[in-house]
Amino acid sequence: MRHKVVGKKLSRHVGARTALRKVMVKQLFEYERIRTTRAKAQAIRGQAEKLISLAKRALASGENDKIVHARRLAHARLADKEIVQKLFDEIAPRYEERNGGYTRMMKLGRRDGDSSEMVVLELVE
Repeated sequence: MRHKVVGKKLSRHVGARTALRKVMVKQLFEYERIRTTRAKAQAIRGQAEKLISLAKRALASGENDKIVHARRLAHARLADKEIVQKLFDEIAPRYEERNGGYTRMMKLGRRDGDSSEMVVLELVE
């Protein structure tokens, strides 16, 4: 039984799963819209929203040490300096007045090859 087990396995081992999530979250912040399967989108949606909330809280506090700490936490999860900079300078200020719900999933139908459900995961304007 999977009681109290958080997250989806996505048919991958731990290392491959964490690498996949890290890359997909980076791509979401870089392009602000990605096309992927529904299971992968659901797996990364929470991480992306938590990173945006982290950046928002740090910027709202206005304290320099909290902003630096939040940037370090975001860099530990994303491992890309330019994406972290975009997250804090462009994406987080955009959602200053919004209380969550920073992403949207729109269904596209099924993929021809394996009939998996495809979605577009994008940042809300």
